[in-house]
Amino acid sequence: MFEVTKISDIAEGGLRKASFLTCGAVCSTQIDIETEGDVIRRVQFFNGCNGNTQGVAALCAGMKVDDAVARLDGIDCKGRGTSCPDQLARALKQLIN
Repeated sequence: MFEVTKISDIAEGGLRKASFLTCGAVCSTQIDIETEGDVIRRVQFFNGCNGNTQGVAALCAGMKVDDAVARLDGIDCKGRGTSCPDQLARALKQLIN
């Protein structure tokens, strides 16, 4: 119901760059993720609450994917059943599965 949709996934030179469309229940519309091995190098949210999404992205940079998923999975925004951080966790889960 709240799943993200992968729209691109490219690996080159040890980096993996993937883009996801969010489920539509949150303010952000797309999340771009860059990883190197199991470490998040960069996250970019499109739309959404700019300060909050920039904060989440900055906090996740340098974090292991599994650790970010453990911290962000299930966060709810305004009773929607998901949130921008939860959408990021769902996208990261797709990258590791």
